[in-house]
Amino acid sequence: MLDSVELGVTDIDHYVDALGGISRSITRAKGSSAPIYIVDSTQGTTKVRTLSEQVDLETRTRMLNPIWFEGMLKHGFEGVRNIESHVTNTMGWSATTGQVQPWIYQRITETFMLDAEMRERLGALNPKASARVANRLIEASDRQFWAPDAATLAALHAASDELEDRLEGITAVAA
Repeated sequence: MLDSVELGVTDIDHYVDALGGISRSITRAKGSSAPIYIVDSTQGTTKVRTLSEQVDLETRTRMLNPIWFEGMLKHGFEGVRNIESHVTNTMGWSATTGQVQPWIYQRITETFMLDAEMRERLGALNPKASARVANRLIEASDRQFWAPDAATLAALHAASDELEDRLEGITAVAA
């Protein structure tokens, strides 16, 4: 149950750990998955959504919303860490429930890793968290939570390498 507009299912790992873990246990015990519903009583009329619908909503209104991510970037180091946390928690939902739509990983990749200017901003503010975002997205592909085309995957690997180089203090040498 969501009772705060400040925290959603992709904001903190407690939801993934508890509800995702319970869901995974049920799936193993039953041999099939049980539906997961999220009750949202944050504003006026209570709404009931599937977990997939809730993750979609939070991705659109937070992660992919320029007002939200620009606000995070104003917080510098901690803001980038918060963006990375959302990616990690989203992947946690994929791992425990399989209820994350592949388009989410594609759009996060396009917004944060394939946009060179955005990647530079993230890397400058928090090199470690920005490298983790790239690595989580690659891991999501490796675990078949999404299937990017070859060009997207190659660009994501190049972005990851660039961020890892920054983290290790390696800079490109002009030829």
